[in-house]
Amino acid sequence: MARRRNLTSHYATAMHWINARLLGLSKPATGFLVQPEPRSIGDHAKGLQLKAGKVLFAGHLFELEGETLWEVQAPDDEFLSQAHGFGWLDDLAAVGDRTSRKLAQTWVKRWIDLYGRGAGPGWRPDLTGRRLMRLIHHGFMVLQGQSSEKSEKFFHSLGRQTLFLSRRWAKAPPGLPRFEALAGLIYAGLTLDGMQRFVQPATRALASECRVQIDQNGAIPTRNPEELLDIFTLLMWLSEALKEANWVPSSAHLDGINRIAPTLRQLRHADGTLPRFHGGSAGITGRLDEALVRSGNSTVRDDGLAMGFARLSAGPSSLIMDASPPPEGRASLNAHASTLAFEFTSGVHPLIVNCGTGAQFGSEWLIAGRATPSHSTLFIEGVSSARLGPALSHASSTREPLINGAKKVPYEFAYQDGFKKIETAHDGYVPVNGLTHVRKLSLHQDGYLLMGEELLLVIDDKNKRKFDRSLEKGDPRGFDAQIRFHIHPSVDAELDQGGDMVSLHLSAKETWVFQADPQTNVSLEQSIYFETGRLKPRPTKQVVLSLRAMDYATRVQWRLSRPDMALADREA
Repeated sequence: MARRRNLTSHYATAMHWINARLLGLSKPATGFLVQPEPRSIGDHAKGLQLKAGKVLFAGHLFELEGETLWEVQAPDDEFLSQAHGFGWLDDLAAVGDRTSRKLAQTWVKRWIDLYGRGAGPGWRPDLTGRRLMRLIHHGFMVLQGQSSEKSEKFFHSLGRQTLFLSRRWAKAPPGLPRFEALAGLIYAGLTLDGMQRFVQPATRALASECRVQIDQNGAIPTRNPEELLDIFTLLMWLSEALKEANWVPSSAHLDGINRIAPTLRQLRHADGTLPRFHGGSAGITGRLDEALVRSGNSTVRDDGLAMGFARLSAGPSSLIMDASPPPEGRASLNAHASTLAFEFTSGVHPLIVNCGTGAQFGSEWLIAGRATPSHSTLFIEGVSSARLGPALSHASSTREPLINGAKKVPYEFAYQDGFKKIETAHDGYVPVNGLTHVRKLSLHQDGYLLMGEELLLVIDDKNKRKFDRSLEKGDPRGFDAQIRFHIHPSVDAELDQGGDMVSLHLSAKETWVFQADPQTNVSLEQSIYFETGRLKPRPTKQVVLSLRAMDYATRVQWRLSRPDMALADREA
């Protein structure tokens, strides 16, 4: 299977290259129809870093000494994607001075000279769409002070990339890559002279993708919160650009925006970030709130799960938990074995987190980040709640889907005695040893006390037989398990009271305390935190509760509280 999919990936790459090369005699774009408005916003600090000759992409740092970005030997596909996607143009534009403008012009010209005729790894529909949008957004910065010959080459390149997208957008994988390809094509049709003919077919295709990829509850198949925000942002940009050009966005396009907005609002942590699940990061600070405000959609939906995630919020605190089966098939190529994992935030301070996606730090970290131990949930020693299957093609590379994950994840919300509660369970371990993980979480209405109950249960006779056979084959003393709570690296954690509790210092004025049943072993261990824009994973800590499942029912209770604020904690 992996070999066949590799051949499929190679064939697609070859066809992209052939189509890009055959466009040499096509009529190019000749200029801008309208002055493009920059919509993508870069990072000023990253722009300063680029000005200083330091290129940090996908966890790899290179110091340029006179050469351009394109002379760097790219270490992996992730680095290539960031380079050829031209997100760095946003960062240089965020600085906006003469030096950054000259650097942007040099790098763009060099890319056109080296790759503009269809060569190189950047001729993928998603990368081309992403790159074309940035070149259009920052077109006037790139063209400022340039000769007519350089301007002509620039527009010829934009035209060629547009024509490539018109032929190859449908070959982008479904989901965000296809939205990026279509967004680039629509932008080009709206702004480039000679490319208007592509707007109508591309907007029709976009409407179809909105109907297929965004369900009635505003969810996408990958269940990746950051990817949902990326799609939402693209749809917002396109809606604004179409209206400015006197086009009317399709009803499916606008419905997609209006379905996604309430879902993103439910997935928003108290600090304005997104939960780190299924390949997504927390996102750029402020980006989610800006997108929600610009959408004009203020709908608040609190009627159950949002894209399979449960949310509890009270006072300054928010908790978001993965309360659904993991994605399957191609939608799971970036997904994690994170069922029943949660993140917890107090005001502007993230406290309990998942490790996140290790994609930018190499294949080993990528695999490690997808496993259950990298999430704040229960892990039975030796097996994740979902496993990795044979590799499938993914863009220009291959990646493993999730298989054998939880099939049943029942849940129930309640409000009782001043607590917001959720009770849920999953059967991801049942095929291995007959055990079902049940997790009960209760957040007090003041937001300063979170109580948890974890159970490993054998729920019927069939699973009792499976459990007994597994004990006979393995360790008769039972199955080792750990409940892990990964701590954000900004939190100072220390064991107190002889190891019976963990103090978590979020700031000089805010301390939380973690406690468990007296008979439960509590330890503070090393962990890691994957953060975008860093060379290496950040070291951090995790609270680990160790237990052994040797009977048909095993229970552990724990509590996380802020003693100086929680009335419920003092009264409990």
